[in-house]
Amino acid sequence: MSKKLTDNGLFDSSRMMLPQHKSEILAHQMGLKSETKPVIDEQEWQLIGQALQDSFNDHIKVTLTVFDPFNTRDLTGFVTVINTFRKEIKLSIAQDEWEWIKFGDIISAST
Repeated sequence: MSKKLTDNGLFDSSRMMLPQHKSEILAHQMGLKSETKPVIDEQEWQLIGQALQDSFNDHIKVTLTVFDPFNTRDLTGFVTVINTFRKEIKLSIAQDEWEWIKFGDIISAST
């Protein structure tokens, strides 16, 4: 019995994991998988802006590549609202399905 209580033997033999430990381990693993956001130059921003404006004005379908630290998404739809004050657009994906996307999260756009 005394061997278990010396040299941290009590916790070395323990196989118990608290929920806090599990959540910290998962958060650490997600942090290892996160990607950094690419830097977009001025010319690419002009192309993105032109594609968004064409979709809004002429009702042309646009495909956006949206940055997320854990997975980059490709969304296709029509730009229905451009909110310059909040710096975001409303992309209509399907009949009753839409999503607000921030300008800073857009990596590329094509019509």
